[in-house]
Amino acid sequence: MTRIAVIGAGMAGLSLASALRDHAEIMLFEKSRGYGGRMATRYSDGYQFDHGAQFFIARTREFKSFVQTLLDEHIIAPWEAHFVELTQNKITYEWIWTNEVPHYVAVPGMNALGKYMAKPLNVTLQTRVKRIEKNGQAWRLFDEDSHSLGKYDWVISSAPAKQGTELLPTEFRYHNELRSKRMIGCYSLMLGFSQPLAIDWDAALVKDMDISWICNNSNKPGRPDNYALLAHATNKWAEANMDMPDRDVQRYLIEQLEQITECSMAAAEHRSIHRWRYANIRKQDGAQSYVDMDNRLAAIGDWCIKGRIESAFQSGHHAAQQIRGLL
Repeated sequence: MTRIAVIGAGMAGLSLASALRDHAEIMLFEKSRGYGGRMATRYSDGYQFDHGAQFFIARTREFKSFVQTLLDEHIIAPWEAHFVELTQNKITYEWIWTNEVPHYVAVPGMNALGKYMAKPLNVTLQTRVKRIEKNGQAWRLFDEDSHSLGKYDWVISSAPAKQGTELLPTEFRYHNELRSKRMIGCYSLMLGFSQPLAIDWDAALVKDMDISWICNNSNKPGRPDNYALLAHATNKWAEANMDMPDRDVQRYLIEQLEQITECSMAAAEHRSIHRWRYANIRKQDGAQSYVDMDNRLAAIGDWCIKGRIESAFQSGHHAAQQIRGLL
């Protein structure tokens, strides 16, 4: 049976592996200690934060079908949030998210979706693929200590485009396409409080500030009651300050958050920052995935389409359809 190595166990890698697992022997290698990539959840000091992807919407037929399975299995739930748009600290628009355009979250945290998808798959966690070498008609993978991770007929990178460019062998015909993709960074600010703040909405899209998103994480379905506030910096500000020390990032974003919400953050019992170097990408016009059939190499990810969970699923699904025709 054909052996396939998938680098990365985020949505794109998991989507591809799920689609091909009955057609090939597949091994996924994930550098982190958990599944799901930016579908991430952090637990700290009794608080819970979805510090990566916040929610998702289903628009395509394939993804809607997948979402229905997740609903049937109680892996996700609609989030009927009280949503507002803010210009600085002024509400300019607000509504309740309803079933007309459902916004979904995984339960009890966004990382639950990755765990669910990974359950029937072969995933090796906390293993970074450092090198890929040609070995006869196959490819051999090596970790950071130059230990062999095995020989494979196909290698698929679901890493961000820049990392994929650095990792995939020179034979890969789409190196130039990957180099043209520019993912942008983000900071996540996480604050936990023993008592709720005087904020009467669940989530906000913010304009004209250096914070773009604020969310009461504890008001999402299935979350613990401990009051957890999550804010994302704008991609523009994050890109300009990606190497700023964490303590300075935290201090500045808290100041921004206080201006926007008109609430003091002094009572926060938990304070932390997460730096996402490859968090988002604007809508792309290229292929949904990059499959080099001659060399049996491929690159997939949301960065092929747009920085969304559905885009990552589409990219993995698209590559799987092409590869399956060759197996």
